[in-house]
Amino acid sequence: MATINSQQPAPARWYKRLGWLVLIWLGSLVALGVVAGALRMLMRAAGMSSH
Repeated sequence: MATINSQQPAPARWYKRLGWLVLIWLGSLVALGVVAGALRMLMRAAGMSSH
């Protein structure tokens, strides 16, 4: 008969969790920059320039 191991895995180290947090944060900043740049290009192409 098979036994079920009920032990939970050890939690990740704090620096690994912080690293993932920083990586996700930087990724969101890059994505926001890409979207903002694309919107700026579309608005400029449509003649919506302020100067």
